[in-house]
Amino acid sequence: MPEYTISQVRPTDKRSLAQIDALLNQEGIQRDSNLDYICAMFDEDYQAIATGSCFANTLRCFAVSKAHQGEGLLNQVITHLMDVQYGRGNLHLFLYTKINSAKFFRDLGFYEIARVDGTLAFMENRRNGFGEYLADLSKAKTGGLSAALVMNANPFTLGHQYLVEKAASECDTLHLFIVSEDASLVPFPVRKKLVLAGTSHLPNVVCHDSGPYIISNATFPSYFLKDEKAVIQGHARLDLIVFTRIAKALSVTRRYVGEEPVSQVTGIYNQIMAVELPLAGIGCIVIPRKQAMDRPISASTVRQLIKQRDFDSLKMLVPPTTLDYFKSDEAAPVIDRICKAADVVHY
Repeated sequence: MPEYTISQVRPTDKRSLAQIDALLNQEGIQRDSNLDYICAMFDEDYQAIATGSCFANTLRCFAVSKAHQGEGLLNQVITHLMDVQYGRGNLHLFLYTKINSAKFFRDLGFYEIARVDGTLAFMENRRNGFGEYLADLSKAKTGGLSAALVMNANPFTLGHQYLVEKAASECDTLHLFIVSEDASLVPFPVRKKLVLAGTSHLPNVVCHDSGPYIISNATFPSYFLKDEKAVIQGHARLDLIVFTRIAKALSVTRRYVGEEPVSQVTGIYNQIMAVELPLAGIGCIVIPRKQAMDRPISASTVRQLIKQRDFDSLKMLVPPTTLDYFKSDEAAPVIDRICKAADVVHY
């Protein structure tokens, strides 16, 4: 049997990336924009014949040359990527794959969390990972009417605070999930700190880290869906399938969301939630955005004001707890990160 080699492909290796793109195109997919490690298997002529990639603790972008299918190459690529992840300290791994490939990954030790029929499956390498997450969540289950709210809070604004206050006033317990993936300009520990500070006056709010199961834009793969709208719809449907099981563990019967008058992405997401959640016995409550300075309060606007160090305007858009943080020495690294970002709007 020929000797093939697997190695990392650097962003500067245009020749190999072009070959990888050709392999992916044969599978009807394109290279994902969210990748932090790319590898390829090369034949004796240094032609790429198989590929796979990582982003954070996810595996993605797999393809094998049609001339070499059936040789077990993908198994070797997955093993290589898992070794890379373990070397990074990522022991709990996730992947998204087409439905017809799910059995292959089950044979490699991955277990299905959820699927969108005809599109994709979401899998992990722990047999009871999601089950244990749900069991742990269920310890926070309370009596009475329970609702849920998911937010990134990048950072926590008066708009976020209004949404939490409104939702909390209409239920006995509000389970507030803070997106814990660190893909935002404001790091998760800071976002969580500001959410906790800004909601501390609400005794019926229970905060949770979202963990790896409430799916973020960064971890969700866009590479094998046909167009942007299909990506949004696939993301929303998969997220809602997972969320429905989370809601069941907590006896949640309502999900609150903020109205999004500008973003087409959030608009489509909200439309799908409004249809899909009631089918699962969960009400979908859309709350109009709080306004200030004659327009809806936006975290994007807040980040722009932080970048400009316009604290006089900032105090109109954020709670005192958020303002105090950004005026403190502790915030200097975060402010520096925001100032250095070319685009503070789309994060």
